Amino acid sequence: MAGSMRLVAQPDTWGLCVFVGRDSLGKVKHRYVRFRGTKRQAERKLARLVSEQEAKPAPIVETELRWNSATTINDAIVAWRDNGWADLSPSTTRRYEGLWKVQIKDSIGRRRIASLSSYDVEKYLRGLKDKGLAEATVRQVRSVLGRACRLARKWSGGALPNPVADSELPSWSIESQVPVRVPSLDEVQRLLVGAQSLDPRISCILRLMVATGIRWGEACAIRWSDCDLMLGTIRIDKSIVPNKGSATVKSPKTRTSIRSVAIDEGTLDELVRLRKIQENLAQAADITLDADASVFSFGPGGLAPPHPDSISHALTRTRTQAGVGDDIHLHSLRHFQATVLDAVISEKRKQSRLGWTNAIMARHYTDSVLDEDRRAAEHIGRQLGKGTGIDVDLKEPHTGQIMDPD
Repeated sequence: MAGSMRLVAQPDTWGLCVFVGRDSLGKVKHRYVRFRGTKRQAERKLARLVSEQEAKPAPIVETELRWNSATTINDAIVAWRDNGWADLSPSTTRRYEGLWKVQIKDSIGRRRIASLSSYDVEKYLRGLKDKGLAEATVRQVRSVLGRACRLARKWSGGALPNPVADSELPSWSIESQVPVRVPSLDEVQRLLVGAQSLDPRISCILRLMVATGIRWGEACAIRWSDCDLMLGTIRIDKSIVPNKGSATVKSPKTRTSIRSVAIDEGTLDELVRLRKIQENLAQAADITLDADASVFSFGPGGLAPPHPDSISHALTRTRTQAGVGDDIHLHSLRHFQATVLDAVISEKRKQSRLGWTNAIMARHYTDSVLDEDRRAAEHIGRQLGKGTGIDVDLKEPHTGQIMDPD
């Protein structure tokens, strides 16, 4: 309703109310005017006010937040959201927003920061634990609260405290922590066989993830220009992260995630076969498959990389097809790689191959692949066996050159 009126004093004083919009928190805002005159005159005045308001450009609404004893946790989080979340990755902001709306907003979020103590914060966190939330979730909630209160303290010029700084997390027993289960070699092989009946792109991306241990977002971002089919290496320098209704290309998780890894012959064979399939699809659509095309795109020409969620859904179908338990996830394939490599390469090289943050070897922005990494690829290849087993010779022996099938 754009406007309303009511009689506020006898006989001819009216209160006029005009809707002017919403603030950044979604709260409705109105303009109130007192008018003296007859009812008909008041109606005409209200109509003019509504017309004037509708003719105005949409206002740029800014929250006038005063950093004082009345500032709440929600106020601080909203201020941080408007002045800081844009620098974070879409997946991080989505996680923060979910934690805020589900766990914080309607509980401790309403509390004034100045009224909170570390005791209050710890009691709240323990309440989350008692509700059955996992340790990782409670830890993330505390992280969001801590950052918001730290910024509130800074933006208030030190007037507000940070009650989260001295708080401690509840303790969880080791037995209550459920680790990621590493799939057995038999389960991995069954997954790869099951994927072959679904789609060649799904079969190839799962094979690549198992064979290299790369993250699923990194796998989705691989382009043909990142694949050296002559040397048998993959360059990893980007990642796809899911966003609201879309996906975003960004740098990998950490600087150490930028790397080149060797791939085994079976995985290379699957990539060569997929390359030929993508070329045929592009040709049928009268499109050129260029070097920057996405390797695992579901569209002809490789114009758009796959959404990470589509690979997750594909794994669900593959698990069903292969009869593998639903406790095996995409990240489990990365754990499989780390476990299998324990016996063949050093811990430093494994850190480098998997792109862990604490990788010691300096190989940033270089395409070199060490002999030890090559041994790792060959060992994984022997464990997994050959690729799809399709009797099509797409690569000349020992050359790596793509050939047309007979």
